[in-house]
Amino acid sequence: MKSHHDIPFCEQCVSNMTNIFKHLSQEEIENLNYTKSCNFHKRGEIIYHEGNRPTGVYCVSKGIIKLYKTGIEGKEQIIRFAKKGDIIGYRSILSSELACTTAKVIEETNLCFIPSEAWLDLLHSNNEFSFDIMKFACDELGKSNSFITDIAQKNVRERLAEILLFLKNDFGLDKDGVIKISLTREEIANITGTATESAIRLLSEFKEDKIIALNGRKITILDEKRLQKTANIY
Repeated sequence: MKSHHDIPFCEQCVSNMTNIFKHLSQEEIENLNYTKSCNFHKRGEIIYHEGNRPTGVYCVSKGIIKLYKTGIEGKEQIIRFAKKGDIIGYRSILSSELACTTAKVIEETNLCFIPSEAWLDLLHSNNEFSFDIMKFACDELGKSNSFITDIAQKNVRERLAEILLFLKNDFGLDKDGVIKISLTREEIANITGTATESAIRLLSEFKEDKIIALNGRKITILDEKRLQKTANIY
């Protein structure tokens, strides 16, 4: 569903100097504004499916998207989350491969879509932009490697504690100290790599130990040092 009132101009995103588009020229920015399309997506919508071939790159202007792989019996393994300022789908365009994950909206999202032709033109014509994309991809790869190591070497309790710290650091806290991302218990289990029942039990244990507070999907970290110790992070 298009929402013309909420269409962001590329200049607004580029004004953030940490943005990967910061090295684009004014002409390149104007071309992006002309070629991109922007759409509003509700929670639960699928942006693209694993195994399909994306036709362009998506920039998250607002909201949160989860990227996951589907395993045995349809069980999800959440790989990462994309939030405001992130891009998704770009690796499939670079490698000319099918999408290796499914992208699903978990918080109402505004997405800007850049067709693959326009994206590749930028990579070919702007060396600084290409270098920034390479650094961005390497950073994602490093995080994925750390995640795989944790899944292999840490027990479920340690992994869940580390996930809660990651969510707090990545999304921040609201004025009441609540982590600013709303996840179901199943989604928490999927990113932790465990059964939903195990995630529910461990969250209850953390609550009883006064490490966290729970109010529906809202999670507040009460004792970050104990959570770090539980996660085996020093």
